[in-house]
Amino acid sequence: MSRIRPIGLLSSVSIALFALSIYYVLLVVPVEREMGIVQKIFYLHVPMAITGFIFFFLAFLFSIFYLKRQNRKWDIFAASSVEIGLLLTTLVLITGSIWARPIWNTWWTWDPRLTATFILWLIYSAYLILRLSVDNEGKRAVFCAVMAIVGFVDVPIVFLSARIWRSIHPVVVKTRSIAIEPKMGIALLLFMAAFISLGAILLWLRTSLSIFEGKLLSLEKQGGN
Repeated sequence: MSRIRPIGLLSSVSIALFALSIYYVLLVVPVEREMGIVQKIFYLHVPMAITGFIFFFLAFLFSIFYLKRQNRKWDIFAASSVEIGLLLTTLVLITGSIWARPIWNTWWTWDPRLTATFILWLIYSAYLILRLSVDNEGKRAVFCAVMAIVGFVDVPIVFLSARIWRSIHPVVVKTRSIAIEPKMGIALLLFMAAFISLGAILLWLRTSLSIFEGKLLSLEKQGGN
């Protein structure tokens, strides 16, 4: 019998988690009384935001590791984590706008949390632009590592913004509790697990591709010489 590759097993787990999450949200969790069916986007919106924060934190850690050890693999891990975090943050902004339209009667408002999230998106978009702008591999890795570390400062600001400033954005996670019903909490946890597993798959695939590209470029240079 052939061995089951970890990525294949993780993919199966991720698919199962998404299927279970969708079933649970659509058929088990009741429709919210005030906001109606549109509230169900909450179960995608919040887990994507938290998972994005996790990957920005990973980029923060990997960048520190790179500056300490100067090993290219940590730069690859950091860049891949930023790409995943930025993808999720983009989806957070899109789903937030879709949710806001029927609830706040506008697609966008410069609410503190929305503004801080948009700034976060700009920071890590600039990170990716920087990677394309610097040709020297060593300098690029150092500049991007510093940017990923400094940029992470905005993540706790996003999380705390609705508590620090006057905001129309709801606060779900409070100091000693979570302000949702048990079924809603289970739905959130299911989608959290699903998005984290998907993020792990994307990280595995993206880093593998980057490492392969690096080896290919090295072979091309050797061939040229």
